[in-house]
Amino acid sequence: MLCVKATKMTRFLFVIPLVLMTSMASAQQQQGHDACARDVSRFCRAQMNDGDMVVLACLQQNRARISKGCQQTLASHGR
Repeated sequence: MLCVKATKMTRFLFVIPLVLMTSMASAQQQQGHDACARDVSRFCRAQMNDGDMVVLACLQQNRARISKGCQQTLASHGR
């Protein structure tokens, strides 16, 4: 009985960091989306339904015109 509880607790403690890492990555992705949302609607509206990679290429083509926040987001993701 004690071994079963210990195993469940170990699994629980292992899952918590994974959930936290996933939620942090999701929050960072949302912040990046928020930073570039206005730029996408201004410069890449025609490509919005063509997929993320097409929109990303559009942002990169318009890098000189996009906001500093969006530029920083692209740079932080190696783009």
